[in-house]
Amino acid sequence: MIDDPATLVSSEWLAARLGAPDLRVLDASWYLPDAGRDPVAEYAEAHIPGARFVALDDVSDARSTLPHMAPPLEKFLSRMRRLGVGDGHTVVIYDGAGLFSAARLWWLFRLFGQRAAVLDGGLPRWRAEGRPVTAELPQIRDRHMTATRQPGLMRDVTEVAQAAKLGHAQIVDARAAARFRGEAPEPRPGLRAGHIPGSRNLPFGQLLNDDGTMKEPGALRDAFEAAGVDLDRPIVTSCGSGVTAAILNLALARIGHGDHALYDGSWAEWGMYPDLKVATGDA
Repeated sequence: MIDDPATLVSSEWLAARLGAPDLRVLDASWYLPDAGRDPVAEYAEAHIPGARFVALDDVSDARSTLPHMAPPLEKFLSRMRRLGVGDGHTVVIYDGAGLFSAARLWWLFRLFGQRAAVLDGGLPRWRAEGRPVTAELPQIRDRHMTATRQPGLMRDVTEVAQAAKLGHAQIVDARAAARFRGEAPEPRPGLRAGHIPGSRNLPFGQLLNDDGTMKEPGALRDAFEAAGVDLDRPIVTSCGSGVTAAILNLALARIGHGDHALYDGSWAEWGMYPDLKVATGDA
């Protein structure tokens, strides 16, 4: 693979730079409730040396009733400063699933005008290769960060409803096919089953290899096109709650697609409102 500090880097790339004073490694592990995993406990037991733990809910908007919505800029800056992440740092984000929730934090960095990369294959690949882990906590000093929100990278429910009606952007849903078609119940109570009318389905797993690494750019393009997505047009990604949609955004950035945004409320919001239309099946 080609390492890119703005999208995706390999374990070899990270291992060669581990311990560098300008490197910041962040563990952004998060799991669905039915996974039965505790990311805080797992981090305390073993993490990449120097890594700092970031809870997604701690970098979210606590005022919202929706799960892990993007935080105000000031809150993001406060959390990064507390973690010792600042201007001039090379940031690499990983998670304990391989490539899952790390993409969400990567997207937040982009939303606030900062560069970061995801570790391809995450902690599972790192450990499978026999690379070092530790329980030792890093020493952290506050660092200053300058950030500017990039509003074009996020869409709200009104903008997505307009896109669904007028078709000026394609909506691509990262959820599993059964949930997209409305054949499987939603994990969050009170949500209708189905998808945003006119949206396309590209389950995020189709962008990954069996070992949890991301597919090469040619295969990523093939996956989007097989899902009926026109890569020459604007794209808005969606999923259950805005986490796995970011994997689609990461893949789009990886292949050089420059006009893509994320629907932050995703199905947790759309599926809640009875006045928003819902489609079922493949159409």
